[in-house]
Amino acid sequence: MGLAETIAAGAVHELALFAAVGIALGGIDDLLVDLIWVARTLWRRFFIYSRHARANAADLTGMGRVAIFVPAWQEAGVIGAMLKTAQARWADSGYRIYVGCYPNDSETRAAIPDAPHIRLVINPCPGPTTKGDNLNAMWRAMLADETAEGRTFDAVALHDAEDVVHPAEIGIFGALCPRFDLVQLPVLPLIEKERGIWAQTVSATYADEFAESHGKMLTVREAVGAAVPSAGVGCCMSRNMLGRIADRFGTPFDEGSVTEDYELGLRVAEMGGQGIFVRLPGKAGGAAVAVRAHFPDTIEAAVRQKARWQTGIALSGWNRLGWRGGWAEYWMRFRDRRAILAALILLCAYVSGAALLALRATGRAPHFSDAELSLFTLCTALMAWRLAVRAAFVRHTYGWAEAAASIPRTLIGNFIAMAAARRALISYLGIARGAPLVWDKTDHDFPRTLPAE
Repeated sequence: MGLAETIAAGAVHELALFAAVGIALGGIDDLLVDLIWVARTLWRRFFIYSRHARANAADLTGMGRVAIFVPAWQEAGVIGAMLKTAQARWADSGYRIYVGCYPNDSETRAAIPDAPHIRLVINPCPGPTTKGDNLNAMWRAMLADETAEGRTFDAVALHDAEDVVHPAEIGIFGALCPRFDLVQLPVLPLIEKERGIWAQTVSATYADEFAESHGKMLTVREAVGAAVPSAGVGCCMSRNMLGRIADRFGTPFDEGSVTEDYELGLRVAEMGGQGIFVRLPGKAGGAAVAVRAHFPDTIEAAVRQKARWQTGIALSGWNRLGWRGGWAEYWMRFRDRRAILAALILLCAYVSGAALLALRATGRAPHFSDAELSLFTLCTALMAWRLAVRAAFVRHTYGWAEAAASIPRTLIGNFIAMAAARRALISYLGIARGAPLVWDKTDHDFPRTLPAE
């Protein structure tokens, strides 16, 4: 080989080793989480459920008053159907829905029904501001109502304008928020099946990720004593805890964050509150009480949304929240913040893999030692295990067909993650230079046919 070929082979060799070491370390980290989940699941099966019947939402009854905050900017296409569904499913439960709108969004305001359980809140500033600012406007409206009525709410729940709520939510929140400071229900994305195979594939990448994260990851966080982050929907916090956060920081929701919901869960734990992830069937043998919603079904929209998550959690969260708590909290915060590094490792893996194939075809592939080949074998085994675990969680929620499809969908999910990491870095650098924060939201759809309860 000439000098150029030798340099190219050496560069590919080092790039492949960097990717392999990163995949191996990340895979071992994920494997440890899997083992904790398996141990906890077996322990509960043999030592808890052998003595006590499994609970369901029908066993929980709560009489507390719950305020539901629904921020809305340019949501005219979904907010009306969402609110009507919530009213029908929650009937005469002790709730009031606060909908945060803007003075320059008349279409959304016009779509909000005039009903006893619904309270329209107009933000004093034109939109879009940040989501945290929108939520704080509803908080102030709720405080004014409490003063005027002479009684307070017991809990505050969060929902988005496209959510399909579950009838048992209010009962769960009313029963558990007096005992816990934060209650998070599962979020189960709906798979878009009315817009073609590509839209179905893109939207299903969210189903794959949430099936695993809300089937395993939040359970493990709770088991090891780490904070349970809020997902921003299907989440309820005690009124007293939100009041304490407001007293300490001025407002309960941070207007300078693009992931105020995630940070809220961590702040609850830092202030000594207890969060819990609740996955219960609505009735014995029934489906889980969960929030269901359509997520983005185009690459562009998915990249925008995930870039916002990565900017707030993996980048801004590092210097906004720092590193606090015990070993479990440090571990989980590291896992939350490794998304950008993981995207870089994925990119190196794909680039080095393609380069190796090209060099091998020309007979110029670099030589790898036996130890390096063993590392590649370990990576392959860990990746196969990762795909199998995800498929198992997808099967539990969506069935065998989606479980099988989740394996090739990983390629699409990886591409979205890499593109989102690039966008997140650009966004973060802009914020660091003083660029104003705005609500970088995506368009939403509400299902024509409601999922089964």
